[in-house]
Amino acid sequence: MAEHKTTEQTQQQESMAKGLAWLTAGNFISRLLGIAYIIPWYMWMGSHRAEANTLFGMGYQVYGNFLLISTIGLPPAVAKQIAKYNVQGRQDISYYIVREFLKLMLILGAVFAGIMFISSPALAEWSGAKEQLTPVMYSLVPPLFIFPAMSIMRGFFQGHQDMKPYAISQIVEQIVRVIWILGATFYIMKLGSGDYLSAVIQSTFAAFIGMIASAGVLIYTLYKEGFIEKIMKAKPAGDTIHLKPLILETMKEAIPLIILGCAIQIFQMVDQLTFVNTLLRITDYTREELLVFSAYMTSNPSKITMLIIGISVSIAAVAIPMVTERFVQKDMKGTADLIVDNIQLFFLLIIPAIVGSVIIARPLYSVFYGPAEDQAIYLFIINLLLIFIQGLYSLVGVLIQAIFQNRKAIWYFFIGLGVKLVLQLPALYVFQVYGPLVSTAVGLTVSVILFDRRINQVLPISQRRLWKDIRKVLVISLIMGMGVWLVETGLSLIIPVTGYVSSAIHVGISGLVGILIFGILTLKTRQLDKLIGSRAVLLRKTLHIS
Repeated sequence: MAEHKTTEQTQQQESMAKGLAWLTAGNFISRLLGIAYIIPWYMWMGSHRAEANTLFGMGYQVYGNFLLISTIGLPPAVAKQIAKYNVQGRQDISYYIVREFLKLMLILGAVFAGIMFISSPALAEWSGAKEQLTPVMYSLVPPLFIFPAMSIMRGFFQGHQDMKPYAISQIVEQIVRVIWILGATFYIMKLGSGDYLSAVIQSTFAAFIGMIASAGVLIYTLYKEGFIEKIMKAKPAGDTIHLKPLILETMKEAIPLIILGCAIQIFQMVDQLTFVNTLLRITDYTREELLVFSAYMTSNPSKITMLIIGISVSIAAVAIPMVTERFVQKDMKGTADLIVDNIQLFFLLIIPAIVGSVIIARPLYSVFYGPAEDQAIYLFIINLLLIFIQGLYSLVGVLIQAIFQNRKAIWYFFIGLGVKLVLQLPALYVFQVYGPLVSTAVGLTVSVILFDRRINQVLPISQRRLWKDIRKVLVISLIMGMGVWLVETGLSLIIPVTGYVSSAIHVGISGLVGILIFGILTLKTRQLDKLIGSRAVLLRKTLHIS
């Protein structure tokens, strides 16, 4: 009996590890493709590159918020229910739930696609670019119809602990999307009319083409494994599943996750709806100049900064189940220790990343967007510094929910958003182009302070242990930063940053030096052990580091 239990546990661990590997690969490759295409795309846009990226970013900003809201948090609930009934041997019920939720999600997709279509002209006008932005937003309506139902299919495989189709669908979606973006943009800008707005519209419409490809992968896999017929013909034997209570319960749990999860997007949406129109009234800048500044402020940096912010999101995703489990077991000290570990891990990864990125900001930006004026670099650096508070918000906002402080978390978010709204116009008036970033930093900081204070009220957080390791990370980051700065200064004398190739050389060499210094110092101080565990001991022996 004990041997059977051990074997079953081992199989579960192997299944989980395999699923995690596929999901990690899917996320990484998707993100890599999502940022790599910008290099040729930006070059092909010619003199309109900044305006094009602004329109692209503004359209996706609205679209991204609609995507988050459209699923109302149901896919994870479906995955949970499927896993539950499969364990009970009631696959008939899990198939029935999937079928009914697919119907619901098709309705929700149509509803939210309709809302986005109707509201696009008004949102585009508030964004300060009605004529140009409205058709861009229209092009993002079709994928909104498909996404909710597709997310349920992904939830189906997630519930079966089969992450391979989920990951492959992500990768295929991104590959097809990027091919369409680059193919359409090259044809329009190099062989066709050269109309940059048409190229942007096709680039955003690519989301629909990619989503069709992704849905095709999922449907094919369902068909190949014989699930489609089972789902279509599913009828629970002797059970009546009440979907309405399940949906309402799921929405109740999902609302805090949705609101807090899209906080950064909401803050950026406030910027989008106030930036151009406000500065048109209080400055001498033209609309075209402000669209360029908007690209420098948000659209261009976000493609790079979101990769680093993703680190904190990943840490939070791993932390939630462990923290919740300890908290439910009423192990308050264990829960507090876990939270301290996760915050320390955040500092260990984020602070060196920010320091290194700030030092090589100009070549890092130029790798993607070519040689840039000082204004673009200054805004990029501020965005890099802002990563710290954005990432900390993403992490602590999830940790406070993991200890069931949802209501407080929502209240604290709205306080931070209120601060952002109150400061937005004064900040635009005083700091002009930099104003939105200032108000965002203050608003998110207020929320993070409130989150932290509440967690400390609930749990016995050891501040001494927390700050002891943070001080080590700060010293490591300072030493690493000095090393990168010396290398970067020397490289600038030999190979000035003048284009894509020279920028890539700077990023490659300076980045490698930074990683090596970080690795050696974290091995020596035992900080790297928190990331790679026992493998750090083997590395120390191999490298003869005491």
